[in-house]
Amino acid sequence: MDQVEEYINGSDVLLQIAEGAYGHCTSHTITFNSETKERAVKPAASAPKSDGKFKNKGVTGMSVSISAEGLQVEGEKETGLEKLRALWLAGKSVPVKCFKRGSDTEPYVTGNFVIASLEESDPAQDDATYNISLENDGPVTLGEEVAS
Repeated sequence: MDQVEEYINGSDVLLQIAEGAYGHCTSHTITFNSETKERAVKPAASAPKSDGKFKNKGVTGMSVSISAEGLQVEGEKETGLEKLRALWLAGKSVPVKCFKRGSDTEPYVTGNFVIASLEESDPAQDDATYNISLENDGPVTLGEEVAS
């Protein structure tokens, strides 16, 4: 029997900052970055002319950044804007996990992250929102699903 493909609903992919889920999150994005170095080498003497046009690349560093957006809610029970302000003001890295709903013990991204920016938006006659940008502080662990 053929395996049926099942699309993942973004509402079932969650972001946890410190000890609670990112409150009333409307979206989050994870970016896996590679720092690279180009290497241009002269081709072997037996190679045809102009054979050295292509360069090699190597990875010299890796980083992960996360950005998220959420709605401001009075009396937020999860990790909302007030808690994030306090975490930002402390100036220390915070534990972060990304996981599928019901799988918080098996996150697909885990690590310590620094709050690089925290932005609040309060437009007239519209929902008040906030955005956060996180950058990894040290190694990041990827779950088996991502690493394989």
